[in-house]
Amino acid sequence: MFKKPIWRHLLIGFAWVTVLSGLVVLMSFIEMKKGEVVCKDVKVYIPGSQFFIDKDEVDNILGVKSNALIGHKLEEINIHALENRLKANPFIEFAKVYADMDGVIQVEISQRQPIMRVLNRFDQDFYIDQHGLKIPLSPNFTAKVLVATGFIDELFANKVDSLHTVIAQDLYKTADFIRRDSLWSAQIVQVYVNDQHEMELIPRVGNQRILIGNADSLKTKFANLLVFYKQALPKVGEDAYKIINIKYTNQVIGVKKDILTKVDSAKLKQTVKPDSTKQTSNTILIQH
Repeated sequence: MFKKPIWRHLLIGFAWVTVLSGLVVLMSFIEMKKGEVVCKDVKVYIPGSQFFIDKDEVDNILGVKSNALIGHKLEEINIHALENRLKANPFIEFAKVYADMDGVIQVEISQRQPIMRVLNRFDQDFYIDQHGLKIPLSPNFTAKVLVATGFIDELFANKVDSLHTVIAQDLYKTADFIRRDSLWSAQIVQVYVNDQHEMELIPRVGNQRILIGNADSLKTKFANLLVFYKQALPKVGEDAYKIINIKYTNQVIGVKKDILTKVDSAKLKQTVKPDSTKQTSNTILIQH
């Protein structure tokens, strides 16, 4: 009565051995077949709307035009080395290279996505990408992204690198916040860093500057700014203020260009009142 389970285990074991042996034979056959396959073509796939790198440049990196691939057996081509050569390019975030049984080498590339262009105080020009890394400019393509200028101390060594200064990290956080919001990405076109290392936003519409300070509490600051846009500016016009100060999370301060311009505070949903202790007569304060 103990023989049935033993035979059952033996049959299962034999089946597994047969399957594994078949796989080994199949893989060996594929490898032998692959060893006979010659590279016939290289196909490059670069998705997205960025054009920092094109197929011709990829072909140059891989040595396609110098006949380093086409005409050679696939087993003689180091696919891993090709991937590493592509990844060394500062505009390539990810690269995958593989060969099919038809002798075609497939290349898939993901480009870095810049979200801000920075001109530091040393006249160095570079991008910050979506991961907060510095990347160089491209001779092939100029990205339409937020621009940062002014007293920016972040140095650039013309290679992919992380951000080292507080102001550069604040610029990245601010650019990342703005790009994720359709309203602010359409309205804010530039960030200026003043001599106090505070950020000032320059809008597409209007001549005022928006003093944001640092990148703390961005959600609250921009919510306050939206209230100011909706309730204060329609009363006096979009060019009535030279500075809108939102760097304090519990208030918005508007500094007027013309002291004769008034805001009817009684019609605002928030309490709007002059701050006689801190501001002159041409300043209003929206305070929660």
